[in-house]
Amino acid sequence: MSAGSGLPVAAREQVRRAAVDLVRRDARGFAALLGLNALAAGAGLVAPWLLGRVVDEVRAGAGVAVVDRLALVILVCGLLQLLLVRWARLVGHRFGERTQARIREGCVDRVLALPPSVAERAGQGDLAARGTNDVASVGRTLRDAAPDVLIAGIQVVFVLGAVVALNPLLGACGLLGLVGCWVSLRWYLRRARAAYLAEGAANSELAELLAATAAGARTIDALGLRGRRLAGCEVAVAECRATRMRTLFLRGVLFPTTDVSFVVPVVGVLLVGGALHGEGLVSLGTVVASALYLQQLAGPLESILFRAEQLQSSGASFARVEGVGLVSAGPAAGGRAPDGDLIELTGVGFAYGGGDDVLHGVDLTVRPGERLAVVGPSGAGKTTLGRLLAGIDAPRVGTVTVGGAPVVELAPEQLRRQILLVTQEHHVFLGTVRDNLLIAAPAAADAQLWAALDAVGAAWTAGLPAGLDTELGPTGHRADAAQSQQLALARVVLADPHTLVLDEATALLDPATARQAERALAAVLRGRTVIAIAHRLHTAHDADRVAVLENGRLTELGPHHELVAADGAYAALWRSWHGT
Repeated sequence: MSAGSGLPVAAREQVRRAAVDLVRRDARGFAALLGLNALAAGAGLVAPWLLGRVVDEVRAGAGVAVVDRLALVILVCGLLQLLLVRWARLVGHRFGERTQARIREGCVDRVLALPPSVAERAGQGDLAARGTNDVASVGRTLRDAAPDVLIAGIQVVFVLGAVVALNPLLGACGLLGLVGCWVSLRWYLRRARAAYLAEGAANSELAELLAATAAGARTIDALGLRGRRLAGCEVAVAECRATRMRTLFLRGVLFPTTDVSFVVPVVGVLLVGGALHGEGLVSLGTVVASALYLQQLAGPLESILFRAEQLQSSGASFARVEGVGLVSAGPAAGGRAPDGDLIELTGVGFAYGGGDDVLHGVDLTVRPGERLAVVGPSGAGKTTLGRLLAGIDAPRVGTVTVGGAPVVELAPEQLRRQILLVTQEHHVFLGTVRDNLLIAAPAAADAQLWAALDAVGAAWTAGLPAGLDTELGPTGHRADAAQSQQLALARVVLADPHTLVLDEATALLDPATARQAERALAAVLRGRTVIAIAHRLHTAHDADRVAVLENGRLTELGPHHELVAADGAYAALWRSWHGT
């Protein structure tokens, strides 16, 4: 099943297998949880049976001493049950916290392993909702609801077994009285999963819309789109409200119906038991004990039904979290290893979302160690070409290979070692300067980190109060756009890929700093393949060859001086760049 965002939602069987796997990974904790709950439920069965004994003993003329002894046993069993329940809850909460940590860590790993194109299509809202709200919902259920339901379920089984053991006929009356509760629960469960999945999807859509609106608020105001954007947000809010009202309606039907159903088995046992006692077929103590047992069912059944709503909600959340893992492996698992670093594009065509092609029949060979500049007017397809070279998108027709291996079939780790795409959009992670750099090379020494910073001209880092240990972000040094870009370029130096695709990677730097950074990168990456996509034609001047894209077609290819001499499209761009 697929979500509207493009990220799938795990099916019931997949969620069930994932849940079983979580239990298997902490089998000892789960076994302890089961054992303690069983002992607690067993201790709770003693009191009603002994109260029935008290009734029969009193009717038989027993003395106060007998009643006192039975009352003392009831008190001891009650205290034992209290201790066992508290212990079971402690074990259950620890089990839930450990399992929640595994789910959260697994979700983060899967999100980081998502192919970039899939993550882009999913949007920030859906990924954020799955990684925060959905994971938190599953965690709360594992910590709170699951132990409660487990305890209650064991109590129900033990209580019904005790009633049947006392008198099979009275036990049958109790079970028949619970039919209404079972019917209500079945009605609810058939509808709840779909309703909660719809609610989760609506919440993701709203989160995505709000995130995009907040991020582009200035642009929205500048273009006079505030009214249209507000209208879209209101529609999304209305959809969220409608899906929430649907789940509220389901709960509104379930809870009142089951509240009435709790009384039916007790009344039935008292009526039937009274008739049987009048005929001398059962003792009064048996009738009292059976009624008390069935009265005890109200608590655990109410807990189960109350938690059923949370279980359905968290089940839908778990399906969304597990759905991320269905695409995290991507298509690269079976790719063969490249034989060399030669990059070849053959008859490449590409379209976004099934629309018209933005690249048409591109044929290009990039030799190992070559510096290739890709230029052309806005909308010519330069960024699209860079995405294909980096394996982010797959061509609609044709092939993009490195060392003879299709780029899109390379495993993610292998792809990152082979080709790395650097764009003008960079992120500074919370933490220190060192933390931000070690992402690219966890084993790098401080000397290597300083060398990488020096290579990209990040002289400002030398003046930081704590050097590499300076905190970045709202509570520390606030890196501006140019500094953020330099940190990203330093990470590139540390990653040391075979091929580097620079998609206007220095666009946010001033011309002098950008040229310095590009020269530094060229020096560091000497012998590597560098493909630079830029509007600044000094990059093309320094390149070994220049590829010119126009309307998605490769129209010119060659060294800078040859293309200028040819007086074609590139020569016109060059003259425009120099204002001549």
